[in-house]
Amino acid sequence: MKRVFCPKCDNQLSFDETKYPEGKVLAFVCPQCGSQFKVKLGRKVVRTKTGEEEEVKEPDFSCGYISVIENIFAFKQDLPLVLGDNVIGRRNKDTDGVEVPVITSDPSMGRKHCVINVKQDARGKYIYTLRDFPSLTGTFLRSVLLGKKEQVRIGEGAVITLGATTFILHTPDGEEEDNFIG
Repeated sequence: MKRVFCPKCDNQLSFDETKYPEGKVLAFVCPQCGSQFKVKLGRKVVRTKTGEEEEVKEPDFSCGYISVIENIFAFKQDLPLVLGDNVIGRRNKDTDGVEVPVITSDPSMGRKHCVINVKQDARGKYIYTLRDFPSLTGTFLRSVLLGKKEQVRIGEGAVITLGATTFILHTPDGEEEDNFIG
């Protein structure tokens, strides 16, 4: 199933893209706001600020990723992480500064809820740390609420809950840290 978003209200619509040939243009009417828009199937191409077309690349999971396993839409999302701070929050078309947007309408999850920092040690091994952004409802690591300004080291399989949304951290090597908290 392919998901598209209404350009006016950001409502999510789903359809089975395998039923249509590549290059086909599909027209949609948003059931929420009534806006009409079209989507062309095939390669994802975006226009840059200079007007040039650039092909959208597949997500890069080389620094690890999170798998959203519980949310209001009940579909799994795999979201890649990058080196440095990864601000995680509820996807919203008006929110800037969120590197890892989670598709959910969960009001208890903030637009900027928590941060996972990814860095490499001298041997090239990835190190992950978690902290609350701060958010109104808090960030939970294995059902334990993180304190204000608390930063904890996490590893493969860490279960993190933001509001009513839960996700799991996956590292590239898939090995758990010996000393990770959680």
